[in-house]
Amino acid sequence: MAYTLKRLLVGKAKKTAQAIHERLSKKTGLAVFASDALSSTAYATEEILLVLAVAYAAGQANGFNYVVPITFAITIVLIIVAISYRQTIFAYPSGGGAYIVAKENLGTTAGLVAAAALLVDYVLTVSVSISAGVAAITSAAQGTRWEWLDNHRVFLCLMLIGLIALANLRGVRESGALFAGPTYSFLISFLFMVGYGILYYFLHPGIVAQPSPEHLKLAEGYHIQTLSMFLLLGAFANGCVALTGIEAISNGIPAFKQPESKNAAKTLTWMAALLATMFIGTSVMSYLYHVQPHDNETVISQFARLIFTGRMGWFYYVIQATTALILILAANTSFADFPRLASLLARDRFVPRQFATRGDKLVFSNGIIILAIFAGVLVVAFGGDTSRLIPLYAVGVFLSFTLSQLGMVRHWLKAGRAGEKLKVPSGSNKAGESSRNISETIIRKEAAHWKKSIVVNGLGAIATAIVLTVLVLTKFIHGAWIVVVLIPLLVALFRTIHRHYVDVATQLTTEGFQKLRPIHHEVIVPISGIHRGVLKALEYAKAIAPGHVTALYINLDEEATQKLRTKWSEWGEGVELIVIASPYRSLVGPLVRYVDRRLSLNSDKIITIVLPEFIPGKWWHHLLHNQTSLLLKGALLFKPNVVVTSVPYHLKH
Repeated sequence: MAYTLKRLLVGKAKKTAQAIHERLSKKTGLAVFASDALSSTAYATEEILLVLAVAYAAGQANGFNYVVPITFAITIVLIIVAISYRQTIFAYPSGGGAYIVAKENLGTTAGLVAAAALLVDYVLTVSVSISAGVAAITSAAQGTRWEWLDNHRVFLCLMLIGLIALANLRGVRESGALFAGPTYSFLISFLFMVGYGILYYFLHPGIVAQPSPEHLKLAEGYHIQTLSMFLLLGAFANGCVALTGIEAISNGIPAFKQPESKNAAKTLTWMAALLATMFIGTSVMSYLYHVQPHDNETVISQFARLIFTGRMGWFYYVIQATTALILILAANTSFADFPRLASLLARDRFVPRQFATRGDKLVFSNGIIILAIFAGVLVVAFGGDTSRLIPLYAVGVFLSFTLSQLGMVRHWLKAGRAGEKLKVPSGSNKAGESSRNISETIIRKEAAHWKKSIVVNGLGAIATAIVLTVLVLTKFIHGAWIVVVLIPLLVALFRTIHRHYVDVATQLTTEGFQKLRPIHHEVIVPISGIHRGVLKALEYAKAIAPGHVTALYINLDEEATQKLRTKWSEWGEGVELIVIASPYRSLVGPLVRYVDRRLSLNSDKIITIVLPEFIPGKWWHHLLHNQTSLLLKGALLFKPNVVVTSVPYHLKH
């Protein structure tokens, strides 16, 4: 039944050889990896307005006028980061993004910090995008008979997280094909709204949103105050959520069709151009129409209500539907990148190795499942409120941005030095000449433009470091401290896991170990009576250790023990029966103590405990029997030189 249900939900398993056919085209890759970044246009402008609303509430009517300059400043950072990541894509075509770049160029600790920051950001991406998508749905429901949905945001969020996780468990290509339609529908409708909205403003001058002080929404954690540099920096920091997800393509390069790097770089360029256009357009519209952030309606919903009236009124619902879809599907970027990054960490033994295993559909199923669980917990903890989650957002991603750019600066410095060394002639060695020529070609190619590249990545590092500093300073007391504390804790956890794996490898190594040698073997068969299951276990025990088998019975009742002794003479077949008294009616304790005594006689002895088990014909029959075997296995699991094995006897239905 479980297998049938799994096949129904996940689909037919795929062979490893089919992995090459699961690659993504540029169009599908844009839907899979760029939906997070593109969807941020639906709430990035609103996040700027939320902070500026603090000054507006203090009586400064011009507070919202700063939304456009702040947007342009963020767009400049966006362009710098996008150009920098294009270089990363070509320098590291195997993917891995900030983790690989920082680890190889700045050291393991820097790489782990980048990885921890990205993992936290991916969880937050799912929580924020799903919460924002549900907010778009509940905004459209205002004033209709579906208004009650606003009271069930958390349930809606959890349901949607589950559906997206399930779609990703079905495979990369299948999930990409599923999400491509909604992504492109959003792009077309959103760009149309921006163009139509700006044209509509000039054709109908004077149409602006009516101020609604009683519904004015302020940024989480801010008190009413006049405009200041700190407040403007806070608005800038809030708006930087527009850049989250821009690194996703550099993490998932191997998912693209060949040539992977070129396809990934082109997709990144498309994404950056679309993101900048949509972000600027949204902020310009908010300035023109004097839109303010409201408690129960998003800024995008307010735009659409204003401009799509009369015959175009139906398009309002198109905008809300596609916006809700893209916000929900933006979580797919994290579901594509979180498992891939976790697999790289597992390969390097910093997280449990289960994360490196591909599932039936050639995806990293364990990473998908754990991401869904963490995101669900976060949604419940913060009540599915986007504005409460935003202060935690972007700190992690800009930390990874900065480490990645610094790593690339170091990469180009090394490329420049390697290029200088190649200018010095060296002796010829025909044996390794072919492979050396290939590596030299790569080095010469990178060395040819290392100075230009180092300027680009250096500028990117400075820009992202400045933004990171602003984010920490302005958002620390509003919730960013959680991320600042969590990242070092995760790095410590990675180190602990790595030490465990190294210790295991050291203890399992064959170096200095003796060759195979004979062992002193003894078998103990715990019995509760004499039945077919016990007799089968005794037969097995005699087969593996002839002449060294002991049956052990715990005496709980003298009358039952006497009957057993009588019956044993008929069925024991020469196996010694040991009876141990248990005045306190314990089964496990006397057995463990007996095993300890036997081991103390010879430290090199191996004792095998053979447990007779009968298996009921129906699963629910297990509930009607004592699970003594499980207790014994648990008690003996951590004892050295003790092997526990079960001999099942299957009952008929």
